[in-house]
Amino acid sequence: MFTDEKNQKSATFAELYEKTLKSVTEGQIVKGKVIAITNREAVVDIGYKSEGLLPLEELDHPEELKVGDELEVLFESRGDESGMIVLSKRKAERQKCWDDLVANANEGSVVEGRIFKKVRGGFMVDIGMEAFLPASLVDLKPVKNLDQFLGQSFQFVIVKINHKRKNIVVSRKDHLEREKEVTRSKMVKQLTVGQTVRGRVKNITDFGAFIDLGGIDGLLHITDLSWGRVAHPSEVLNLGDEIDVMVIAIDKESEKVSLGLKQITASPWEGVDDKYSAGARVKGKVTNLVPYGAFVELEPGIEGLIHISELSWTKRVSHPSEMLSAGSEVETVILNVDKESRKISLGLKQMSASPWDALEERYHAGDVIEGKVRNITDYGIFVELEPGIDGLIHVSDISWLKKVAHPGEMVKKGETVQAKVLSLDPQNRKISLGIKQLSEDPWPRLTRAFVNGTTTRGRITKIVNFGIFVELDNGLEGLVHVSEMPHEKAEALESSFHVGDTLNVLILHVDNENRKIALSLKGARDNY
Repeated sequence: MFTDEKNQKSATFAELYEKTLKSVTEGQIVKGKVIAITNREAVVDIGYKSEGLLPLEELDHPEELKVGDELEVLFESRGDESGMIVLSKRKAERQKCWDDLVANANEGSVVEGRIFKKVRGGFMVDIGMEAFLPASLVDLKPVKNLDQFLGQSFQFVIVKINHKRKNIVVSRKDHLEREKEVTRSKMVKQLTVGQTVRGRVKNITDFGAFIDLGGIDGLLHITDLSWGRVAHPSEVLNLGDEIDVMVIAIDKESEKVSLGLKQITASPWEGVDDKYSAGARVKGKVTNLVPYGAFVELEPGIEGLIHISELSWTKRVSHPSEMLSAGSEVETVILNVDKESRKISLGLKQMSASPWDALEERYHAGDVIEGKVRNITDYGIFVELEPGIDGLIHVSDISWLKKVAHPGEMVKKGETVQAKVLSLDPQNRKISLGIKQLSEDPWPRLTRAFVNGTTTRGRITKIVNFGIFVELDNGLEGLVHVSEMPHEKAEALESSFHVGDTLNVLILHVDNENRKIALSLKGARDNY
């Protein structure tokens, strides 16, 4: 009886003792009190049925630890061989830091940390727990000497959180870009068009230079470097130069700033009317040759154009380089000044007299000339009388009798021909020539023998949809209209007639004024 009672009391005491113990699970952070310290470990009471062991190497300053100190530790495992549970202060701190981080930060948040260790591909950063900083995200630009960042503290942006592995990736580059963006926005709001600011040449490209204004970059385009011609920005600027520039445009949305260097000084075109006028002779330097002409610098910022057509009176220039070279000095005549468009037209050929000026002293209407065929067009033949002087033989002035479809049927380019001067127009630089005028018009003589109603012989030269053209024995040409031929033949011209066929035709009418001969197959003898 006594034994049962004793066992019952013992069981009751054990139950009460169990109730006083904490319910702790692995991975949980708990508070404990140091009850003993050895050379390597501290014994910690966490209110569990057995004490826990905490390695002293996990403490930053183990020599300062005293019995009775309270610590937050992680319940790592339920026991080792000695029956003691295993505790970890470092893991408790890391877990607490992770919990705080997840609760108070997310991807995109800014945290402060210290770069404490270099690893493969980057650094480890202490932000309360370890985070990885890729080398590519250390700075805005690639860095050659990464060791310079060791031991330094910076602000970082959390770019990735892996909850499963409890890994964090941070970026200093993203934070710098954010700061730069804020600075840029502030500066853009402070800048005004027309304002002069000081900056440093940061980068030079083919199209211009980027100027660091102290937090924002502005573009100085090559066309805004100088009032004069600039082939490349490096002719005017060097990297690192400190220069004054003018704000000429601001794009508030894209936060882009356009700068000008030439705008700091007055435009040389402002007083161009006082210095240059049409007809004046000026000297300048050839700065550029293009297919359509040559640009000549009259003074810094003032250029004129010699159009290719204004290079020579006599020479046919296919490219300005045939007469001029870049960098050479040349004297020209001003043809026109357009201040608003900032254009000056120059002429080189005007430095000498035009061959057209004394044209009427050398040529007269009725003169017979000889020249080389320079060009053939649909409407006529251009004949060179002398260098710079061409005359035109219109297609209607090639032959008295033959209907010329194209001048190329009669002459070839480069061929020498004779012609008569029909008219001169020096003011409009035109000379009219004629080949047929070299001989008497045979039309009156050849048509004199034609009597209406008589039959003659001819050869078909052309077939058209309204009839056939027939060359008569004396060389004149007449038309047989479809209405003047048998119906069945008129219905099938191509099969009824062929070029080169000869046939008899009846002369219906001779129109001397319009030089036309009307013919007929009806009534003509021996055709059927």
